[in-house]
Amino acid sequence: MRRTLGTSAIVVSPVGLGLNNLGRPGTATEEQAGTDRLIHAAVDHGITLLDTADMYGVPPTTSERLLGNALKGKRDQVVLATKWGHQDFPIPGSEDWGPKGERRYIRNAVDASLTRLQTDWIDLYQLHTPDPETPIATTIDALDELVEAGKIRAYGHSNLSGEQIREAAAVQSPNGFVTAQDEYSLLARGVEADVLPAAREAGLGFLPYFPLYNGLLSGKYTRTEQPHDGRLTRIKPQLLEGVDWTLLEEYDRVARDAGLTMLEATFAWLLAQEPVVSVIAGATKPEQIAQNVAAGEARMGADVVAAISDLFS
Repeated sequence: MRRTLGTSAIVVSPVGLGLNNLGRPGTATEEQAGTDRLIHAAVDHGITLLDTADMYGVPPTTSERLLGNALKGKRDQVVLATKWGHQDFPIPGSEDWGPKGERRYIRNAVDASLTRLQTDWIDLYQLHTPDPETPIATTIDALDELVEAGKIRAYGHSNLSGEQIREAAAVQSPNGFVTAQDEYSLLARGVEADVLPAAREAGLGFLPYFPLYNGLLSGKYTRTEQPHDGRLTRIKPQLLEGVDWTLLEEYDRVARDAGLTMLEATFAWLLAQEPVVSVIAGATKPEQIAQNVAAGEARMGADVVAAISDLFS
């Protein structure tokens, strides 16, 4: 079942593909061949929302470059989302562009992304983190110019606080932000306090990233089995040391009693939270794509949603 990105006319699949692994050393998508297999599998399985950023990859911009190559002949089949302006990651060549929320930086950044992505337009252009130097109204004015020019169809933001979301929503604009993207999962529910309510008030579609909490909510990590090639095992082994395995085992029981795997329950629970539109899940292999898409089709009753919410409260 397709969903609409906030107040826009853009329709996306309930499961999106996060592409921060493209160009990441040690992954199956470090090079072009692996990227091609992943992107083609996503398109073949009906994933329409592809989410990247100019800072993704090693070096930065690699993800966009690999994605642009992989999408040749398939561009019209996807909703292409990228981001600019992460305050902690300088993009090569941008040193003289000024503050990242200002018109000059945005115009240069979008043109660079369009070139790397080999496309004439970006469907969803997202401010990656707030720019403390630039009034949000200035950023919105610059983004409205890009919509008018046809370089982007709509724009969103990522990692803004509830207060910042409300400030942005109060700016008069013919377009305005249509989405908010932030970390959200059963093990990271901080956005429920203020960000999600602000997004609902503003009519934004919400895009959770890290929905599987580095794989802990996928079901592939257990007290006794931890895949040697998993993200946590390879990159963040320290997180495995503090896992509440009793909680995860109880979660697995609740899911199975509802006829679901843990992966299916995790996606279904997120998609039941208003105003979640599409769950941004990372992957590096085609088989993960198939698993995520199937999980995104799972349904659960309100009683199961409530039981899972209480379990992780």
